[in-house]
Amino acid sequence: MTLKATPLNNAHRAAGARMVDFGGWDMPVNYGSQIEEHNAVRTDVGMFDVAHMCVVDIKGDNARAFLRGLLANNVDKLQVSGKALYSCMLNPEGTVIDDLIVYFINESWFRLVVNAGTAEKDVAWMQAQNDATSSGLTITQRRDGGSDAMALIAVQGPNARAKVWEVIPESKQATAEMKPFNVAFAQSAAFGEAMIARTGYTGEDGFEIGVAADKAEQLWNALAAAGVKPAGLGARDTLRLEAGMNLYGQDMDDTVNPLDAGLAWTIDLVSERDFIGKAALQAKGQNSQFVGLILREKGGVLRAHQKVIVADSEATGEITSGTFSPSMQQAIALARVPMGVNVGDTVHVEIRDKKLAASVVKLPFVRNGKILAV
Repeated sequence: MTLKATPLNNAHRAAGARMVDFGGWDMPVNYGSQIEEHNAVRTDVGMFDVAHMCVVDIKGDNARAFLRGLLANNVDKLQVSGKALYSCMLNPEGTVIDDLIVYFINESWFRLVVNAGTAEKDVAWMQAQNDATSSGLTITQRRDGGSDAMALIAVQGPNARAKVWEVIPESKQATAEMKPFNVAFAQSAAFGEAMIARTGYTGEDGFEIGVAADKAEQLWNALAAAGVKPAGLGARDTLRLEAGMNLYGQDMDDTVNPLDAGLAWTIDLVSERDFIGKAALQAKGQNSQFVGLILREKGGVLRAHQKVIVADSEATGEITSGTFSPSMQQAIALARVPMGVNVGDTVHVEIRDKKLAASVVKLPFVRNGKILAV
């Protein structure tokens, strides 16, 4: 199978990246040291190629009404142009088709960013609902080589915003006062129109920049020349896990009730608004809880699918994501565990033929460079 490549593929190879197959995409896992890349984002600034993710534009007079029914979170929270919202998109069974970010541009234009591996099924689902509701919307996937294809670069870390303003000085006026979970647009002499969002995935501040695909490599090289360290999938995973952020396909998917995956905060069950999957969620309720774990015994690393054993309970849990935390120098994990488990409890994780003790902690582990879970 031929792997898909982002517009930054040549830049990664020129930088000596170790490339891997990531869901059918040829992507950099690191550029030498995953730990250095992780630490650069926590203490200074790093950047990630996220051009495999897909921008989807939904345009038309019925865009808001359509998204009210499509998404589990309530787009009526978006009343100011540029505001963003994180949401799940559910199927009628109440499980997760995808998690995404929706940006409100104006009443006839909402922009979504969806996951790389789910983009095709996502757009097909949206189009099917568009047809079923006779909404008359135009749904445009802005990836995969089209003339209007966009590429996304995430610049993250305490010095990220300053570096972006250095490289795209025209963006500072529109973004200097911009709050988290917003988006703005700037016209750059060097890179054309740039979408600049403040909706990161590392637990650090920064911007996600969307430009025309044919400008992406030029922007990447300019950021690198300004001292922004390229970072690969390895660092992206340890950073998001420390920040307690879900990864689609690992922490939830179309077999998982989002209430069991720590995503209740993204689901509006309070308003009278109906949405796809609402009735199923109300019928199922929450059956598990989503927690952080820190391994307290030596002899293993926490990994996905390891069994979590709860004392005095016949029910067991499961690790969904696990790693060794570079910031904490400890093995950490995200896990779905039975109801009734509390922060501070000790559970045991089956690692090969051992049952090792782990503490239940409140998420996130790390945010804005500070260790929060101990």
